[in-house]
Amino acid sequence: MGRRVRSHLPPAGVLASLAVLDLVAGRGEVLIGLVAVAPLVAAALTGRRATVVYGVLTLLTAALLGFYDEQYTGPALPVQVIRLVAIAVVAVVALGICQVRLRREAELARVSAEAASARASLELAENLQRHLLGPPPVVPFLESAVRYLPAVRETRVGGDWYDAFPAADGGTVLVIGDVAGHDPQAAAAMAEVRGMLRAVAVDASSPAGVLEALDRVMAHPAVPALATVVVAVVTPTGEGVGLRWSNAGHPPPVLVGADGAVRLLARAPEPLLGVAPDTARTDAELVLRPGDTLLLYTDGLVERRDGTLDEGTAWLVGELASRAHDPLGELCDRLLAAVARVARHDDVALLAVRVPA
Repeated sequence: MGRRVRSHLPPAGVLASLAVLDLVAGRGEVLIGLVAVAPLVAAALTGRRATVVYGVLTLLTAALLGFYDEQYTGPALPVQVIRLVAIAVVAVVALGICQVRLRREAELARVSAEAASARASLELAENLQRHLLGPPPVVPFLESAVRYLPAVRETRVGGDWYDAFPAADGGTVLVIGDVAGHDPQAAAAMAEVRGMLRAVAVDASSPAGVLEALDRVMAHPAVPALATVVVAVVTPTGEGVGLRWSNAGHPPPVLVGADGAVRLLARAPEPLLGVAPDTARTDAELVLRPGDTLLLYTDGLVERRDGTLDEGTAWLVGELASRAHDPLGELCDRLLAAVARVARHDDVALLAVRVPA
């Protein structure tokens, strides 16, 4: 039995049952007014046209039952007329109820369709971002952890990225970068810059050389972009792990010593990528000792809608000082959990490495 047919059974059954009940009760028992229930039932289950039909049938049924119940003679006539008018009014009210119900059902269907589309878009965006970022990188001689938190849950894509891959000298290249924006266009630009950086790193002799080569390539990109990037190379040495890095307008890395001391690896600022292709870049070096932790991050970690960048950086330093000895993955999770609770407007990417104690 079709859904449409099933929706007609209750109002038709109500109308027929009440008509039969009036006939069975006899002329002395006037039950005509009860048939007004039928269009109300129809309004809850059927469409506008069917509600109108049941309203007309109800009015005709009441009029015909009036002859059987002898309601058109003597003092019963005014009451019967009032009864018929009341049934007509109920039919009109039922039509209004039906229209309101249909509008709400249409709105609910529209909202449900939009929600389904949003869920599909969200799943697609998550898959796209996972594909662009790739699997969590593994640094052979260090503990490592990566995290990504989008600024806008509905998009799940943005311009922040992390990366790690083998260096030509046997070390590992670590990258944290941020292309302006947190939308599909920013994600496309990020994917292009990330791929170009990997390509130019093959022949570059230092992190500064990687950024200089990338600056020249970005002068003619398929997707124009401005980006901030930190490129670092970590290499095992006899004293620990050598760290060499260069910073193109990005928030400075943070070094958390094995003793809990926190140090910003800040240097004289150098321009971000995509501004001046002939910019000369410089390197900095230090040695990581056993137990030291290096955190690379994007500015979404320290930027706040209700605070300054210096306040956000001070918060980060304090958090790292109090959690210096937390397991690396737990440390990253706690940082993101704290960031997720405050007002922010940018994505967050983290890449953390630790020299085993």
